[in-house]
Amino acid sequence: MKTIAVIDDDVYIGNMLEELLSQEGFGVLRAYSGTEALLLLDSQRPDLILLDLMLPGLSGEEVLKRVSGIPVIVLSAKGDTTDKVSLLLSGAADYVTKPFDTKELLARITVQLRNEESRRAPSSLLSYGSLSLNADPHTVSLDGTPVHLTKTEYAILKLLMQNPRQVLTKSQLLERISADTPDCTESSLKIHVSNLRKKLREVDGRDYIEAVWGIGFKLREF
Repeated sequence: MKTIAVIDDDVYIGNMLEELLSQEGFGVLRAYSGTEALLLLDSQRPDLILLDLMLPGLSGEEVLKRVSGIPVIVLSAKGDTTDKVSLLLSGAADYVTKPFDTKELLARITVQLRNEESRRAPSSLLSYGSLSLNADPHTVSLDGTPVHLTKTEYAILKLLMQNPRQVLTKSQLLERISADTPDCTESSLKIHVSNLRKKLREVDGRDYIEAVWGIGFKLREF
């Protein structure tokens, strides 16, 4: 069952959305402020977020900046084109102006979930610049030079390459590689990433993984 987080301080709208989504077979999570939203997302990972902008505490725009790897549909009374363009460029998957038609909203949710499933479809061959990862024989090469990684290093690199433009938090990394690397813990994750960066850097002198202070890691843009 897909789960959708409704982040809106308007209780009436939140209740309406929860009832609508529940009738369509979705699980629903609720948050009523920006701060509560971050606490929720730190402990649970919904498949999609419906985000109001006018939130108490942290604004919806601030929450959006902290979301990674989850499609966000912004729900806002702001209908100005400049606002929409700015939010879409900031990472929102879609923008729906209040008041909205519920059938249209459900259609937009369906499209975003379908797109996310397609994006996450497993691929045997991943590439990022000169870096190549083949998931079938579990091999990694850089400029044609084989790079020998541990099981944990391979799982971390694969996840980063599957999400090349996103910052993955430490909790997201641990959660999504746990099935393949149950030995990796929060305390050892930094060591594994450091060893991975070193092995890649030894091939061509470039640092392919960037640490984002206080958040997590991402592939470095060249």
